[in-house]
Amino acid sequence: MRSLDDFAKSKLAALKSRNLLRGLTETRREDGVWIEREGRRLLSFCCNDYLNLSHHPRVKAAAVAAIEQYGTGSGASRLITGNHPLLGELETRLARLKGTEAACVFGSGYLANSGIIPALVGAEGLVLVDELAHACIWAGAQLSRGRVVTFRHNDLDHVAELLAAHRDAHDRALIVTDGIFSMDGDMAPVAELGAVAQRHDAWLMTDDAHGLGIVGGGRGSTVETKADVPLQMGTLSKAIGGYGGYLCASKPVIELMHNRARTLIYSTGLPPAVVAAAIAALDVIETEPAYAALPLAKARAFTRMTNLPDAESPIVPVVIGAEDDTLAASRLLADNGFFVAAIRPPTVPPGTARLRLTFTAQHADADIERLAGLVRSHFLAH
Repeated sequence: MRSLDDFAKSKLAALKSRNLLRGLTETRREDGVWIEREGRRLLSFCCNDYLNLSHHPRVKAAAVAAIEQYGTGSGASRLITGNHPLLGELETRLARLKGTEAACVFGSGYLANSGIIPALVGAEGLVLVDELAHACIWAGAQLSRGRVVTFRHNDLDHVAELLAAHRDAHDRALIVTDGIFSMDGDMAPVAELGAVAQRHDAWLMTDDAHGLGIVGGGRGSTVETKADVPLQMGTLSKAIGGYGGYLCASKPVIELMHNRARTLIYSTGLPPAVVAAAIAALDVIETEPAYAALPLAKARAFTRMTNLPDAESPIVPVVIGAEDDTLAASRLLADNGFFVAAIRPPTVPPGTARLRLTFTAQHADADIERLAGLVRSHFLAH
């Protein structure tokens, strides 16, 4: 229909006029750090594969062996015939790593948050969400049909104030935050949030997508902050190097997910190869703690070289501000052999467009030093 195309074209033109138009660019990852993009071979500093496990020989071998033995797909949803025995093994491993009774694996992190939150909170419930929380947390909160209230980033007093004002009017309350924030790289005050939650009979849920395998000896932000968190969500697509999401919690909560989380019930189970790869990745994380510590160490080396605040995670933002300036900064780095994507609204708040640098175990120290020199001289000189 012409009206449909006209609508799409007008929206795209508006985005382009504000330097917010995005597109898919074919990118071939050669290994953990090098990519080929638009005819150029670049060193990537914007990938979430923090431990480069997507190319680890043991992880790849586990995936290949699973395909040979079990085929390429799971066949159906987990409640029908798609609950492969490997999934139970992975869930046992995740629960052990996170110190919980049980775990439930979802098809992706987005599916996990879109299913977990509505399964816990209904129309009479209250959901408090950090203003910088990931988009899938907001999606899950909105799907819950409960009252969704924003709290200022990492502001404990604001959380307590909101609970004091609204908790009594709702049958249940859920506080949701990233454990490590994906665009700023800072860590939530998880232990303190847990204490506030307990005082107001609220439940705390953390999204530890960027913490698992990296901080807390590889066990994530809840261990790093010594926090008691009843709902520990995360992904298998960052440091694990594969795909999927999970929730670690008590056995009753996990059984509830099996019965109420629509994104689990009505989604095909993960392919066996993906599950086997995740198990192998956990083996690496648990048996090679020194290797797992490298991404954070390299990020901190970069922040020392650039006089930026000490990194709390492998994610280091260099805020430029304007969208066109940020795109130009990304091009300048590409001209010097580095790929760092320009992050623009709505992924980040207006006026905070940035270069989001991520550091991995296999980034060479000399390359980090060269990148730091470029960032320092071109974007931090003022």
